[in-house]
Amino acid sequence: MNRKISRRAVLGGLASSSVLLTACGRLDNATPFRQLLALSDRFTLGAERLILANRPLVRELSVAQISAVFPTNGTTKPRGDSYARHLDTGFADWRLRVHGLVERPLSLSLAALRSLPSRTQVTMHSCDEGWSAIGQWHGVQLSRVLALAGLRPGARFVVFHCMDQLEADGNFYYESVDLFDAFHPQTILAYGMNGQPLPVGYGAPLRLRVETQIGYKNAKYLDRIEVVDGLGALGKGRGGWWEDFDHAVWYAGQ
Repeated sequence: MNRKISRRAVLGGLASSSVLLTACGRLDNATPFRQLLALSDRFTLGAERLILANRPLVRELSVAQISAVFPTNGTTKPRGDSYARHLDTGFADWRLRVHGLVERPLSLSLAALRSLPSRTQVTMHSCDEGWSAIGQWHGVQLSRVLALAGLRPGARFVVFHCMDQLEADGNFYYESVDLFDAFHPQTILAYGMNGQPLPVGYGAPLRLRVETQIGYKNAKYLDRIEVVDGLGALGKGRGGWWEDFDHAVWYAGQ
């Protein structure tokens, strides 16, 4: 039997010091409390890993609870000719590449992904801007794709490279998770939303749903997945676009 718990309730008391610190907002590198925040984040991550060792599921809801309005936060359509061409062809030529520390690099079409065993889940999406919404997501478990590729020794993190280039700094969006979250049964590569193909504003043709973490970790417009042994060589070494640009915490558990 799958055990379901309220992650926020359980962690609330245990990580109260972390909540007090992070509630102050995102701070720059000159802030004296930056190192303390990093230590607090590591404490929260360690505590949550201990609590979630048996991989309980986050709460799943009913179709009747799906939100009438689900904000299209962040990029709503990637810029550039490449994405426009994919849209024109219904993503017929798009491929998801899986590379890095894998035994068998992959290049998977949308049809190939849809042919794999799928999972459907209705969950709450929580944004760090303060709003939440409930949606139904349909796709393939990330663990299945990683199993097809086969992880090589030294693999520790999974990096999601995206097709949306941000105007703020000209860099492409990316995010990462460790293998614990990558192999969680509710971590999926979603190609459907609310019973329909994934809309453009929500990340078509494919987006990440990592239900154990908040909004910005759920990368949209996936282009490739890279398996690595560390995050230091990517961007500014913080593990994600928001982490690099605005010093968001890498582990954004909810």
